[in-house]
Amino acid sequence: MTSYQRREQLINVGRRLFATQGYEAVSVEEIAAAAKVSKPIVYEHFGGKEGLYAVIVDREMQKLTSTLIGALSAVDSHPRQIVECTALALLTYIEENSEGFNVLVRDSPSTDPAGSFSSLLGDVSMRVEEILTKSFKQHKLPAKGVPYYAQMLVGMTVFTGQYWAANQKKIGKEQLAAHIVNLAWHGLSRLEARPKLRYANTDINRHTEVESDSAGNDALNDPSNDTGNDASNDVTGKHIADTNEADNRKGDIDTDRRNGNDVR
Repeated sequence: MTSYQRREQLINVGRRLFATQGYEAVSVEEIAAAAKVSKPIVYEHFGGKEGLYAVIVDREMQKLTSTLIGALSAVDSHPRQIVECTALALLTYIEENSEGFNVLVRDSPSTDPAGSFSSLLGDVSMRVEEILTKSFKQHKLPAKGVPYYAQMLVGMTVFTGQYWAANQKKIGKEQLAAHIVNLAWHGLSRLEARPKLRYANTDINRHTEVESDSAGNDALNDPSNDTGNDASNDVTGKHIADTNEADNRKGDIDTDRRNGNDVR
C-alpha cells in the first residue's frame, strides 16, 4: 500500500469512527486497530487524532460548500427557487455523505471553534443571505430582517435533515425538500412588513408593542422602508402572494396536462 493509499485508508477509518462515536470517544489506539496499523503510522501521517479529525472536517466542509455553491450559482432572483435549491442541496449532501455529515454535527474539539458545524452554517447562511437580499429589495420588503430569515431557512433544513437521517430516511429526499419548501415558502410569500406577536402573554405582548412603537421600528425592519401606511404593506404582501398563487396554478395546469386532463 502506497503512502497516499494508507493516508486515505486512515481518513476513511477515522471518518467512520468519529461519525459513530464522536471526537472525544475515539482514541489513536482505536484508529490504528481499525486500520490494522501501528500507532506510529497514524502519528506519521496526521500527527495524532486532532490532525486526522481536522483533515476529515476540512474535506466535508469543502464538499458541503461546493454542493451549495453549485446549486445556488444557477439561482435567479425568484425567492422560491432560492428556498428549493438551498433545501435540496443540503439534503443531497446529507444523503450522499452520511458519515461526513455525522462528523460535522457531532461534538468537535473545544479548541477549534472555527471548524465547528455552526461556523460552517454561518458561512452557508451568508451565501443565502446575499441572494435573499436581492429578492427582498425587489419586493420592497425591509432588508434588515434578511440575515434572520437566512439563518431560519438553513437551520430548519439542517435540523430537519438530521432527523431525517436518524430515522433511516423514511421518505425521499425530494419529498422532504418539498415539505420544507412548503413551510418556508408559504411563510416567505406572505411576510408582514412589520410583524408582531398576536397570542403571546398579555404583559409581554404589551411591552413588545410599546417598545416597538417607541423605537418607531423593530429589529427586523428597516426604517427607510416604513411608509407608515398599512395599505402599502398589504399591497406588497398581496403582490408576493399573487406570485405564489400563480406558481401553484401553473403547477396544477402542468399536472393536468401530464395526466391528459382538459385544462381549458
